[in-house]
Amino acid sequence: MNWLSDFVRPKIKKTTPKEIADDLWLKCPGCGELLFSKELKKTWYVCPKCGHHLRLYLDKRLKLLFDGNFTEIKLPETKEDPLKFKDTKKYTDRLKAYRKSTGNQDAIKVAKGTIGGIECVLAALDFSFMGGSMGMAVGEGIVRAAEEAIKHKIPLITVATSGGARMQEGILSLMQMARTTSAVNQVKENGLPFISILTDPTTGGVSASFAMLGDIHIAEKGCLIGFAGPRVIEQTIREKLPEGFQRAEYLREHGMVDIVVTRAEMKPTLVKILSLLTYKTKENKADTGKNEPVKAEADKKENIKKETGKHKK
Repeated sequence: MNWLSDFVRPKIKKTTPKEIADDLWLKCPGCGELLFSKELKKTWYVCPKCGHHLRLYLDKRLKLLFDGNFTEIKLPETKEDPLKFKDTKKYTDRLKAYRKSTGNQDAIKVAKGTIGGIECVLAALDFSFMGGSMGMAVGEGIVRAAEEAIKHKIPLITVATSGGARMQEGILSLMQMARTTSAVNQVKENGLPFISILTDPTTGGVSASFAMLGDIHIAEKGCLIGFAGPRVIEQTIREKLPEGFQRAEYLREHGMVDIVVTRAEMKPTLVKILSLLTYKTKENKADTGKNEPVKAEADKKENIKKETGKHKK
């Protein structure tokens, strides 16, 4: 036994190095710059060096677009694993893992609130939940959003970010393409605006259904939009694709997208479009009110002329 350790007690306690959070720094996929996550939050996850738009989490997307408070709409429950699917792990286990990591029930949220003071229904997909893949739950979400828009006679907005249909649900996921298409068409038949926002990536069954059926298509700068990926297309046709193929700017040039904006411009642009599509002229109402006495007076004079003509005869 050492007399030093017995009689001279150490005053400095042993400490362990603090753990560094995994998401403290992020590498920009565009320029490779190492970015501080706290700084990225201020720019809504847009690289300050090259302007590359990193993928935005679902809850942040809702905060970005709505004016303030919004009401989340409860979605109908769907059967979780209708095909009892299993690959390297059970589908039910995958769902549990993604629900724990994202805090969301599935890859969609539907909410109602105001955007620029205009009440809207917004259905947004979440790429961090199984790549935003569209299964029965996502299909139900789009249908529920359309029903809510029709019920309250307000615009419908969707935000797409998805790899396509969810393979674990097989044919049931493909059926959602028809269901969502029918749902947004009902919104249009009721004379209500349907605006589709396309973000990185919008591919597969989502791009082949409701995402490309909007009255107006707004895309985020540089986002990937298509059905099959560019690598698959190149391998199939054995040709080199044009530079920027399937990117938002390329699709705008070829008429598939109406507007391409940065993330900072997204809400002001959306507000402007909503204002145009839902605008009711106060001037016309005022003019109508002013012109009513004039019209009544004109009608009165016309009736007097008719009566006078009768008496002359």
